Amino acid sequence: MTWITQPRSKIGALATISTGTGPLVVLIHGVGLRSEAWGAQTEALSQTCRVIAVDMPGHGASPALATGPNMADYVEAIVAVLDEPAIVIGHSFGAMIALQLAIRHPAKVKAVAALNAIHRRDADAKAAVKSRADELDGRTIANPTATLNRWFGTDVSPQRMACQEWLRNANPAGYRDAYRVFATEDGASDADLNAIQCPVLCLTGAEEPNSTPDMSRKIVALVPNGRAEIIDGAAHMLPMTHAPRVNTVLAEFIVSNL
Repeated sequence: MTWITQPRSKIGALATISTGTGPLVVLIHGVGLRSEAWGAQTEALSQTCRVIAVDMPGHGASPALATGPNMADYVEAIVAVLDEPAIVIGHSFGAMIALQLAIRHPAKVKAVAALNAIHRRDADAKAAVKSRADELDGRTIANPTATLNRWFGTDVSPQRMACQEWLRNANPAGYRDAYRVFATEDGASDADLNAIQCPVLCLTGAEEPNSTPDMSRKIVALVPNGRAEIIDGAAHMLPMTHAPRVNTVLAEFIVSNL
């Protein structure tokens, strides 16, 4: 699988990769990435679904939000893509947004798959993510090496090389703004999770040190209709590194919620 740049179409203010026909599936990537990060999923899921992978505001070809955006701003920017009730799939910060879409716009969301979702960081993790956010000035490109090492270790791979290119070419202000929200947020409140009526799948890697398996299990314990699945040997970038298994799980989840 290669993650080459794909043609875009505009939906509202956002640039998207749109492909396939059928029930709507919307994909939301994480901070610093772009819709090509879902390349393996758009290829597989578009065989039976209309798939829209968005460039998050300030990422890829999508313009940044106004200065100082919050979580609600990202949610409202992306909800415009949902022209019919959709299955929403998000990764990392995108998983936070996907869950918030179900909370704030329940009529628009049939089901949520939250991949590598954050829920209640411990004190050390909070301090680390805040420190990284504080280092971003919005003008210069952050050195991606430490981020890539957290995601992939030090081994060279096509997935690592693709993410390195995206991070090095990210919009500095868009990256800073999204990362600040990601660092500030700590997952939806218990009450909001309790109120989600649609099915929720939390999927993460067994080797994930940040969006841990325990976080996924705690989220699904709070939603009325949730389940967690943990992929052995996977870490943060499982949509890219473990695409065949992820695609199988997502395809089954989609079929069960149409």
